[in-house]
Amino acid sequence: MLAQQLRQLESDGIVLRTVYPQVPPRVDYQLTGWGQALCPALDALLNWAEQRNAG
Repeated sequence: MLAQQLRQLESDGIVLRTVYPQVPPRVDYQLTGWGQALCPALDALLNWAEQRNAG
């Protein structure tokens, strides 16, 4: 399930996947500029959820 979500985020241009040719296999993910642009919206959503749960 996680791999499927990461693939979708990669295809949407939100994360960048880097595969290293080594043993054991290693893959890194990082946010793209587009992914970083989502951070303020996600922070606002988190704040909204926290306020909802506090009340």
